[in-house]
Amino acid sequence: MNLEQPGVEGMQVHYLEIVTNDVDAVCFAYAATHGIEFGEPDSLLGNARTAKLHDGSLVGVRAPLHADEKPVVRPYWLVDDIKAAVAVVEKAGGQIAVPPMEIPGRGTFAIYFLGDNQHGLWQLQ
Repeated sequence: MNLEQPGVEGMQVHYLEIVTNDVDAVCFAYAATHGIEFGEPDSLLGNARTAKLHDGSLVGVRAPLHADEKPVVRPYWLVDDIKAAVAVVEKAGGQIAVPPMEIPGRGTFAIYFLGDNQHGLWQLQ
């Protein structure tokens, strides 16, 4: 399959989202083993506690937002044009779970399912 790539130069995770039933334990383990510090819950990110990593990317750890949401690790890949990237994902057979949605001051994200995994896209403002 030959698809145009609308992403940034190279492949870069902007935000790594971890949905877990034990936020405090996961944050403690990451902080203790990697020397990072998690902030208070961020309502714009589903009450995720976030930490900035050494490369400038973020990791966020949050509880499920509703009874049907299962624990998952979801990378959000940085792209230059999220609408074009979503179109490519759809051509590849991906199912869009959350279409591009803006988070004020943070950018625009989308979530899709492909290959039995969940993936995210992120475009900075």
